[in-house]
Amino acid sequence: MKIVIPGGSGQVGTLLARAFHAAGDEVLVLSRSPQATPWRTAAWDAENAGPWSREIDGADVVINLAGRSVNCRYTTHNRRLILDSRVRSTRAVGDAIAKAEHPPRVWLQAGTATIYSDRYDAPNDDTTGILGGSEPGIPDTWRFSLEVARQWEAAVNEAVTSGTRKVILRSAMVMSADPGGIFATLLRLVRLRLGGRAGDGCQYVSWIHGDDFVRAIRLLIADGSLSGPINIASPEPLPYSEFMRALRDAAGVSIGLPATRWMLEIGALALQTETELILKSRRVIPERILAAGLAFQFPHWPDAAKDLCHRSAAHPHP
Repeated sequence: MKIVIPGGSGQVGTLLARAFHAAGDEVLVLSRSPQATPWRTAAWDAENAGPWSREIDGADVVINLAGRSVNCRYTTHNRRLILDSRVRSTRAVGDAIAKAEHPPRVWLQAGTATIYSDRYDAPNDDTTGILGGSEPGIPDTWRFSLEVARQWEAAVNEAVTSGTRKVILRSAMVMSADPGGIFATLLRLVRLRLGGRAGDGCQYVSWIHGDDFVRAIRLLIADGSLSGPINIASPEPLPYSEFMRALRDAAGVSIGLPATRWMLEIGALALQTETELILKSRRVIPERILAAGLAFQFPHWPDAAKDLCHRSAAHPHP
């Protein structure tokens, strides 16, 4: 297969590119700043048609992962960059597919499980999950994230790609042993003895092991019956306190200092990020890919955490 991955130079894109390249597929990553990699890379500006558009024509699969990192303060400037980078890149990919003489058979478009409500009572599945925005008293920054998720998905749905199946990846946090990702950040907190309860610790964490993420993507490419929004997450989300306890156990760290909400706000300001990434309850389950037959290798977080800690120790720079 020929697989084009716009915005694929980050951790998740590298995870996919490495897996598909190892399997013998032709991989092309589109990046604003192409780097030397074992697979092909090409430049694009994530907004306008260009030479990169020709690579879409004749490709089998497009996996668009483009979008500015949300690990920042939600200033007016950053909000605009976060929203525009997602919507404009999605429209650019959609236009390239629409104009292709031989369009790809499937377009997998990054999305986010953050689109669901801040919820404790029951999990959000792909079909009956409650979209966020109506929860009383949620912070303005959380409402912004929900609006970004809605406009992001709207850009996919508005694209006219009659010959291409469209899938929106409502992904949870992808846990990989590669440096620079969310797992590396959490593991560092644990090793600094800061991996304790955050807030009341009851907020749910949805996650997926990197190997299972790749397996899910392969399933979505192969199964022509799957389209629209698809949850990409482990079937077993768990409360933050339990999540961090399992990570401490896997890392061999006995102590994790707790942090109150006000402490987290101060820390987030110092680190130039937002507390939503920690405090919002994301309780998501992947009903549709389970029904399609995906067998998770790491459905339970304690097992996944042990595997990732082992890989981090054995291969600190994979």
